[in-house]
Amino acid sequence: MVKFRFQNLKIWQSAIEIANDLFDIADDLDKRRLYRWAEQLRASGMSMSNNIAEGSGSSSKKDFGNYLNIAHRSTFENANALILFEMRGIIGQDQLNELLTRLDVLCRQITNFRKSLK
Repeated sequence: MVKFRFQNLKIWQSAIEIANDLFDIADDLDKRRLYRWAEQLRASGMSMSNNIAEGSGSSSKKDFGNYLNIAHRSTFENANALILFEMRGIIGQDQLNELLTRLDVLCRQITNFRKSLK
């Protein structure tokens, strides 16, 4: 089986696992007829892993770093959405805490990986 470079990156593996869990929340949002919120969560969830994957195909470290910056910012977007979802009773406090912790770890991993590119 063909394997792309990004599939070996721990940051991509973490990002895609978080995105998968965000898709579960988005599926619940669809059931509640909150389609726009579901669409937004799927897009921001995928943005993390998509930008890591796309950046890994860059021809320069600087270009890869720019993609990592976008992935990093998407973690903040997801954290913001999750906080609102908890406030609205869509997810519970425990789920919020667990996902925020994972997003925080991913943020730190992306930052450290980006620094290693320089």
